[in-house]
Amino acid sequence: MLHSLATTDELAELFSGRSVLEAMLAFETALARAQARMGMIPPAAADAIARAAAPDGFDAAGIARASRESASLAIPLVNALAARLREIDEPSARFVHWGATSQDVIDTAMILLLKRAQPILARDHGRLAQALREFSERHAQTVMVARTLLQPATATTFGYKAAGWYGLVHRSWRRLDGSFQEALRLQFGGVSGTLASYGADGPALARELAGELDLPDSTPWHTHRDRLAALAAHCGIYTGALGKIARDIALLMQHEVGEAAEPGGGSSAMPGKRNPAGCVIALAAANRTPGLVAAFLAGMVQEHERAAGGWQAEWPAMVEIVGATGSALAAMTGAIEGLTVYPERMRANLAAAPGAGDCVGAAEDFRKRLLEDNDASD
Repeated sequence: MLHSLATTDELAELFSGRSVLEAMLAFETALARAQARMGMIPPAAADAIARAAAPDGFDAAGIARASRESASLAIPLVNALAARLREIDEPSARFVHWGATSQDVIDTAMILLLKRAQPILARDHGRLAQALREFSERHAQTVMVARTLLQPATATTFGYKAAGWYGLVHRSWRRLDGSFQEALRLQFGGVSGTLASYGADGPALARELAGELDLPDSTPWHTHRDRLAALAAHCGIYTGALGKIARDIALLMQHEVGEAAEPGGGSSAMPGKRNPAGCVIALAAANRTPGLVAAFLAGMVQEHERAAGGWQAEWPAMVEIVGATGSALAAMTGAIEGLTVYPERMRANLAAAPGAGDCVGAAEDFRKRLLEDNDASD
């Protein structure tokens, strides 16, 4: 319940215990199938492992508790899978997880989950970007007062303001999406990153496994966390961009300003009150995410070929970073799609501002240029 504002139902389910378990079992199944095709293990063993890896019947909570003994989710998972194999096909049990290391299954499972998270974020980003662009076009001539240091400045248009929001999220998403594409790759290196258990066949097995999981092949990256760190950092930047928009709308929504209002939420004490609920959720995410990103970056300083603490700290940090990003994005998508603009109040506030002047022509020029520049960057 305490995390209700920190993620969405969709992302919470994606990173649930059962979902993590399924991703880890998918790795073990794919590994066995790839090894069988290369003649490393009997095909019957691969079939048995695939049957045993059906997630029903595994105790995700029990595996999580047992992981505290070894500081690894993979060890109790592999033990549970091997125990199930011994019940249905005892000779095949010795081929479970053959030649792989704990980090291979855990990292690749995280990559598989992040691969599913990306289209969820992309869907909501597309809705948000479309709504912002439509607002920019619709309000190209809606004049309002600009504000610097929270005080009235010169005239601008709401269309120009919305175009600025659009450009901000457009650029931030482009970098975030690129970091997803860079980070979503197989982790498979064996004990120390050389696939020594497979001899000369290691690289070929890695390619076969990558194809089975529909991931790009990659050299092992056990203690080289730069790609995931970039993903975490760009989530932080994108969430900050959403927070900037949320801050602006919350300020425009103040009663004494009254120039715009999101759908909002009610008050437990004042039934007629309309609070900027979507903006609050996005701002909460924007407040939390920098600390989570900092924790991820701190964990990059890892020891030799396997980390003692830094890597283990990543798992909850990445889940919370992606959850916060998705929460802010869903909240702001709803807020923008339901945003009400009050042009009369904007004109009245502009008229009351001292020396606001008329810069609407320049605002329209820059609005069009903002949209064109972002289109050109696609």
